[in-house]
Amino acid sequence: MFAEERQQQIAELVTGTGRVSVTMLAERFRITTETIRRDLATLETAGTVRRVHGGAVAADRFSTSEESINERTIQRPDQKLRIAQAALALIPQGKSGSILLDAGSTTEALADLLSRRPAVVLSGAAANGTATGAASGAPHTNPASATELVVITHAVPIAARLASAPGIAVQLLGGRVRGLTQAAVGQGTVESAQRLRPDIAFIGTNGIHAHFGLSTPDPEEAAVKAAFVQSARRIVVLADSSKLDAETLVQFASLKDLDTLITDSEPGPELTAALTDAGVDVVIA
Repeated sequence: MFAEERQQQIAELVTGTGRVSVTMLAERFRITTETIRRDLATLETAGTVRRVHGGAVAADRFSTSEESINERTIQRPDQKLRIAQAALALIPQGKSGSILLDAGSTTEALADLLSRRPAVVLSGAAANGTATGAASGAPHTNPASATELVVITHAVPIAARLASAPGIAVQLLGGRVRGLTQAAVGQGTVESAQRLRPDIAFIGTNGIHAHFGLSTPDPEEAAVKAAFVQSARRIVVLADSSKLDAETLVQFASLKDLDTLITDSEPGPELTAALTDAGVDVVIA
């Protein structure tokens, strides 16, 4: 295979997957890692890819680049739906409790599933957890009651989607709304999050990396996410495979801060090892 042909295939792989590693490319094309590095240098000079530690990413994948929530919602919908379905299974049905939903297209998919999940209704003795009877022996019944899940969010689309959902009470955190993500940010949002202790926080991220942890391009978004991570009893990250091994500008959590990662593809060896060392449970949806 000519070098030009191989470089074209490498460029197509980067475009399709978002990131490639030197080791993977060397094995795929059965050539040395030194040759692959020269190929990547050529492609970077041409503006086709951007080299990073251990491999390359798409040329437009910079640490400060960020797409709008509307753009992200239409990308990788099948993968995000599978991740959201796996996340939904972690939310107990039939019990009251609280969850926190971070802004993002995958957490929005989870909110959509929640909005369509029927409320569990308890009646009579089940509602009180006791059984009582009248003198006649007839059971004493009470009005039916639905278990209520408290959903805390700073994302306007998520709050709007869940506002009229059965069995759900929405608590919207205030602040300045960023147009790009349609989420509240700022010191007030951070302080509000710090005063809460939800059972589970479902967190979105722009990147999850073995060494850099979780990151996002915007400092204000990062501050809110960091507060969410510190506030909840259990941290579940929802990240499709395009976020794996990616680094963006601002770190907001380390891998050791996480309990569970739900994604749609097996992470690479380095990230897998780091997640294992950090004690993170990885769920492949």
